Amino acid sequence: MRKRVVAGNWKMNNNLEETGALLSGLKTKLEERQGTEIIVAPTFINLPYALEALKDSGIKVASQNMHQAENGAFTGEISANMLTSVGVRTVILGHSERRAYFGEKDEVLAEKVTTALKHKMQVIFCFGEELEERKSNNHFQVVEEQLKAALFHLDKGSWQNIILAYEPVWAIGTGETASPEQAQEMHAFIRNVIKEKFGTEVSDEISILYGGSVKPANAAEIFAKPDVDGGLIGGASLDVDSFAAIANAF
Repeated sequence: MRKRVVAGNWKMNNNLEETGALLSGLKTKLEERQGTEIIVAPTFINLPYALEALKDSGIKVASQNMHQAENGAFTGEISANMLTSVGVRTVILGHSERRAYFGEKDEVLAEKVTTALKHKMQVIFCFGEELEERKSNNHFQVVEEQLKAALFHLDKGSWQNIILAYEPVWAIGTGETASPEQAQEMHAFIRNVIKEKFGTEVSDEISILYGGSVKPANAAEIFAKPDVDGGLIGGASLDVDSFAAIANAF
């Protein structure tokens, strides 16, 4: 049975005090959750603090990114070994902001995925189309190409450590949201692409999250779709009540 996942990507937000307040609130609000894996991704410098604060809560801590190299002259970067050495076992890779602002290409992301899996990390892999690509009806092709370029070098066994996060770029931070029907259509397509390459066992077990302006008001309707297994939440994850409501929307 596929696992349900709600992950909060905090991006470049929250200093140490704000991080503590948000984590404390989430521990209280999410204490009674059932059957949903909850993940939060604070900034790099607050990861050890978050791990300590959440150690008895069951809430996982993820990194927002990592470098593909094991070590070296890469000023400002963080390696998989550095993350796992402090206890971080989940990493978000391929987010549209990393692609757009920092020029990350599918080839580099394939290397990052390989490195993360080598270190036995769980990967939340992000992908999705731009507005013009959807308007020109190329969104299925774009998504398929992103998946193939970054993930199709993996063997079947590696997929147990992959979570997919479809994020239509036009719906991130814009207030726009793909309709539940659009989300389901794309998620079903994604699952079929995985099935054609890796078989039913992998495609049936892979969790596919929706990311794109998910809010308490629309989460339940989106999550009710048969191929939507949760969400990668941006802005709403910075508010205790909003994130808790989304996490409890199943």
